Amino acid sequence: AEYPKEALIHELFEQQVERTPDAVAVQYEDEQLTYAELNARANQLAHRLRALRDEAGNPVIGPDERVAICVERSLEMVVGLLGILKAGAAYVPVDPEYPQDRIAYVLRDAGARIVLTQQRLLELFQGTGTVQEGSSDNGYAQTLLLDDEGVYAGQPTTNIAKDETGQTSRHLAYVIYTSGSTGLPKGVMIEHTQLVNLIVDMQKRTQCHFAERLLALTTISFDIAGLELYVPLTSGACIALMSNANTTDPEVLGRAIDSHDTTLMQATPMSWKMLLESGWQGKKELRVLCGGEVLNKSLAHWLQSRVETLWNVYGPTETTIWSTAAQIRQDGNGEAKVKIGTPISNTQIYILDAAGQPVPIGVAGEIHIA
Repeated sequence: AEYPKEALIHELFEQQVERTPDAVAVQYEDEQLTYAELNARANQLAHRLRALRDEAGNPVIGPDERVAICVERSLEMVVGLLGILKAGAAYVPVDPEYPQDRIAYVLRDAGARIVLTQQRLLELFQGTGTVQEGSSDNGYAQTLLLDDEGVYAGQPTTNIAKDETGQTSRHLAYVIYTSGSTGLPKGVMIEHTQLVNLIVDMQKRTQCHFAERLLALTTISFDIAGLELYVPLTSGACIALMSNANTTDPEVLGRAIDSHDTTLMQATPMSWKMLLESGWQGKKELRVLCGGEVLNKSLAHWLQSRVETLWNVYGPTETTIWSTAAQIRQDGNGEAKVKIGTPISNTQIYILDAAGQPVPIGVAGEIHIA
């Protein structure tokens, strides 16, 4: 399938800024930013990052350099992610709920030379090797505070061209660390071209467009947050960010779906089950993506009968968020027919045996994704 192979994900956002500058891009509680405001703020951060120098006077930021971002859910979170990308680097999301030793491990393993965080989270980095800007400490990473106006003061609000950053679509967009359930956490490296392919496919699949509202629940340290952020931001839609506390309260979450006029939402089966058990009645105008865990038949049937459309999506972090998708429909008996579907654009799925050979139709094998 055709897609803009050479594009950077933030370039698609910048193109959308030109189309809908005054539309609301992101909302968190009673705060919001338009596309033009979000772009200007992220540009100021990007220019600030590009001005940073190491002890030898060399730029700290460049293609494939990693910048860690550890923030609570807020407008600053979105500014931070876009600012890192616009500066020419890749982001490494670090959940502030992580144990301190995991935070230290991720920063070391990623080789992050800059950490973006907030004043109230600074104590998380005590003993992790980070230093605040201007400190004489010999820590390996500089820390910038996204809630410090001084970071943005005096910085240009203009876009930075890719020929200035040296970025290409084959440079890293982000590095996300696995859970570490099979040993130490491992950093999964995703390039811009892979992310752009997924986002373009999902835009078409979900028919996301201007005036849509997506309710975003997912922590940025979980790769599916990439879909929640970049599908709307490259479509002219609005992201309604939920706080961490509210994503785990099904009654609050159910009310938010209605009060935010939500038209598109992605969540795990566990989250949808939590909503069901709280008495949420569904929403006929809502288009739903469900993934990250097995979607059982009873939950699929309940959801499919109460929302506009339901997709079951599947894929490991290593193959860029989602690799297959299926719109769940009823079979001849009126039951939801659950499957993980067919590959997204420019992806192939093979079912192979232990010797790496294709199995016949109907024979179980292992999924291989290309």
